[in-house]
Amino acid sequence: MFSRERIPYTRRWVIKIGSALLTRDGAGLDPGVLEPWVEQMTARRKQGHHLVLVSSGAVAQGMARMGWRRRPRALHELQAAAAIGQMGLIRAYEDAFAGRGLHTAQVLLTRDDLANRERYLNARSALRTLLSLGVIPVVNENDTVATDELRFGDNDTLAALVANLIDAELLILLTDQDGLFEADPRLNPQARLIDQLRIDDPCLDQIAGGSRSGLGTGGMTTKVRAARLAARSGCATIIAPGRSSDSLARIERGAQVGTLLIPVQEPQAARKQWLAGHLAVRGRLTLDDGAVRALREHGRSLLAVGVTGVHGLFKRGEVVACVDRHNHEIARGLVNYDAQHMLLIQGRNSGDFESILGFIDDQEVIHRDNLVLL
Repeated sequence: MFSRERIPYTRRWVIKIGSALLTRDGAGLDPGVLEPWVEQMTARRKQGHHLVLVSSGAVAQGMARMGWRRRPRALHELQAAAAIGQMGLIRAYEDAFAGRGLHTAQVLLTRDDLANRERYLNARSALRTLLSLGVIPVVNENDTVATDELRFGDNDTLAALVANLIDAELLILLTDQDGLFEADPRLNPQARLIDQLRIDDPCLDQIAGGSRSGLGTGGMTTKVRAARLAARSGCATIIAPGRSSDSLARIERGAQVGTLLIPVQEPQAARKQWLAGHLAVRGRLTLDDGAVRALREHGRSLLAVGVTGVHGLFKRGEVVACVDRHNHEIARGLVNYDAQHMLLIQGRNSGDFESILGFIDDQEVIHRDNLVLL
């Protein structure tokens, strides 16, 4: 079971910062408040951590630049504010990290990017590549083109889905409160801060409160929902105080900061279960005996050299069944190449892909993280 004592040994974090922490009471982005967080994230990155930052604040920054005092209600105005504000938001992060010798990358996502299997794999590959290069991805919703996200979405949910996407071990939701309390601390100053709870604790929904700020879209209810989403892949969540200048450093030491929401399952088992529950088979790959052993006995990825037959009209990112030479299904997974390309590379070494296809997406046909044994 996950505990604070394990946090110093985790290496992959998703950190979400809310609008209320980034702005001067609605007067626009406050670059000064970024410095402590950027400093702490820089220290973690230089120690080998893989960090993804999910940042709110684009709409608030756009409002300030346009002189709007109230958050617009019209969708097209929200989209315009997001487009205007995103420029300043990303520039602030880029300047802050560059001053410490780190590169950043802007990544804009919509819910469809993570619902569509092919785009899911594309986003996963891109983020994992950025992390391997030591870059800090700065993620936000693509508010300028996404409609549902602006009406119903929030960056807590986005951060949780990104945690699922990259197999994060810890999701940190920095907020303007100290964590999750037994009662609303604005109404009851004696309310006790909750140190930790299992994500399946039935009292979670009862104690989650509302948002303090008029700038953001999420409160404690959305943070609890996000923690449940993150737990699908075994990721723990900490709802932490963003006003504190050293929250991230204290969290890394395993100190009692904020509220820790503990997943029920270990990461690998949880991710496999999540994949298994979302798999609709679109095709079938026949494997030779060596490939079957590699999957079953050694937990390896599926390589094209072990594929002897391709059946169906599947696309990259869709689910295919893996069967042995007797047509017995042994596994299912998200395939990295569509059927047309699989017909060309089956039985071939990964080093031949570029000469055959003219490109190479992945060395593996199905990565072991995206494969469930049956």
